[in-house]
This record gives sequence, structure tokens and C-alpha cells, in this order.
Amino acid sequence: MLAPCGLNCETCDIHLASTNQEIQKKLVENFKKAGHQDAKPEWFHCKGCPGDRKDHWSPDCEILICCVDKKKLKNCSQCPEFICEKIKKWGERMEHHQQAIENLKTFQKVN
Repeated sequence: MLAPCGLNCETCDIHLASTNQEIQKKLVENFKKAGHQDAKPEWFHCKGCPGDRKDHWSPDCEILICCVDKKKLKNCSQCPEFICEKIKKWGERMEHHQQAIENLKTFQKVN
């Protein structure tokens, strides 16, 4: 399951935490170390971007809104503007975001 941004939901801890208490505990610990002292296991749930936004980690994600809601695409690799500034900036925030963009590049070549 590839998110619009290129993240692989099947390997995403937040997606997996919905059904795995050990992953939930790890995420709570990591978030507390990062300064979110009020982090709780129930924070961590996501059924993926195509699903109900009530069960989504970040329903207000600007990439999700741009790609799916506005442009009616499945992922950013289908966009004529790929790689846009929005996804470039997002990609700079974390290493796994860079991998997600690489996933999209690969997906674009295959399709």
C-alpha cells in the first residue's frame, strides 16, 4: 500500500501500531523523547491514505489534500508537477521521507 507521498504503509510503524502494542509503546517512548510528554498509545493509528480520514495519522496532510482531494490522483508520481516544491520540502524533513520520494520515482518509471 503506497501512500500518495510514497511512504510504504506496510512498513510504517504508525500504520502497524494499530494492531501491535509493542510498536505503540515504542512510538510513545520516541515521541516522549522528542518532547511530546503527553504521547499516548491511542495516538498511533492509521489505516492509510485511501481510507477514512478518521482513521488516518494526519488527515490534514498537505500532500494528501493536494494529490488525492484536489488532483484526484493515487500518488504524486502521477502528477505532471512531480517533483514539486511541496514534496521536496517534505522530503527534507526525515530520511524515510527521502526514501518515499525514491519510491515514487521508481513507481513513475514502472507505470
